[in-house]
Amino acid sequence: MAEPKKDQILDELMSGTPDSDDLQSLDELAEGDADDPSVELEELRAERDDLRDKFMRALADAENARKRSEKDRREAENYGGSKLARDMLPIYDNMKRALEAAANTANDDQAALVEGVELTMRELLHVFSKHGITPISPKAGDAFDPQLHQAMFEAPVPGTKAGDIIDVAAEGFMLHDRLLRPAQVGVSSTPAA
Repeated sequence: MAEPKKDQILDELMSGTPDSDDLQSLDELAEGDADDPSVELEELRAERDDLRDKFMRALADAENARKRSEKDRREAENYGGSKLARDMLPIYDNMKRALEAAANTANDDQAALVEGVELTMRELLHVFSKHGITPISPKAGDAFDPQLHQAMFEAPVPGTKAGDIIDVAAEGFMLHDRLLRPAQVGVSSTPAA
């Protein structure tokens, strides 16, 4: 409240010659400020507390931004190639089918070709493991897990329980701790006896 009056008096003093009323008002204002230094001290403490609060909030925001960017960097490093990895999976599937077909009809003329495909398959699996891609290889008789498997069909098969895997159409893959592709399986629908 005293601040605007003080500014007004100082403006009047600067703009012309001061009269006795202006000088008396200035003296009264100075005496009023000198009478109550605790008000000014409280104002300074309040301002200090406000600035400290703003500083602490800004510091917390900066730390949160640093943590968020570090998390984003780690995720980009671990999962940034997931699209490429997903596109490579059909190549793996085709090579595996070629090896299975060649093993069934193997003769001496094809031995070199089969060996070359096996070496290529081993190298592909090595690259996969180097980048955190691991196969999900369920077997017949394993329990169906909807978190890791995709049911392609159901069929009643004697000697199995409902929910057992009866056939594996394609292996699944994990990229670190995320599912890249679920294993494609056939599931038994044999009712409980």
